[in-house]
Amino acid sequence: MKNIEVKVLDNDIERAMRILKKKIQTDGLFKRLKMKKSYEKPSEYRRRKQREAVRRQRIAVLKNRYR
Repeated sequence: MKNIEVKVLDNDIERAMRILKKKIQTDGLFKRLKMKKSYEKPSEYRRRKQREAVRRQRIAVLKNRYR
């Protein structure tokens, strides 16, 4: 687990909350919590992992194309 810290400057709680939410989203914590909320069948788990791998591969190809 990463330690996520946000400093509150000038009692600006709203800004700190926006920053915290953004950091949590980029860390993937919301996604992990959503996945743990319900049971995932092993076949669905393998299918999801395969889709994620294909997506990562597609993104890598697009990044290399523009270099």
